Amino acid sequence: MPPFPASPAMARALAEARDAAARGEVPVGAVITGADGAILAAAGNRTLELSDPSAHAELLAIRSACAALGSPRLPGTTLHVTLEPCPMCAAAISQARIATLVYGASDPKSGGVEQGPRVFSHPQSHHVPQVIAGVGETEAAALLKRFFAGLRSAKP
Repeated sequence: MPPFPASPAMARALAEARDAAARGEVPVGAVITGADGAILAAAGNRTLELSDPSAHAELLAIRSACAALGSPRLPGTTLHVTLEPCPMCAAAISQARIATLVYGASDPKSGGVEQGPRVFSHPQSHHVPQVIAGVGETEAAALLKRFFAGLRSAKP
């Protein structure tokens, strides 16, 4: 099946990913929307900038949305992220009770949703969001490939 074109929320997540790349971060962006489609939070990776291995785009967006709503749970929300979440982020998505996860590119090396540990299929996963993969996949994958090719070509 061909990839789905980017939605407006995924387009914003892709912009966050491009901003992350401009900062030298792995280009991943995330946006959380409410049931009405309004953006509650947006973030890009900041692990290097914050010297924090947990400062993934998804976690930063979840923290921001929880703070905005004054709640540790985000029922009825949708997380749009440019790359398949890692196991750490997938666990946080479950804990936050996010209703729907929409992601762009698959991550065969570090993914935790449909690759690797498949966090949502574990009995310890108390909440399983609806998962929609491949939205904005072409642009998300191209952004990641360009970023990592640039890193490889910069090495002596």
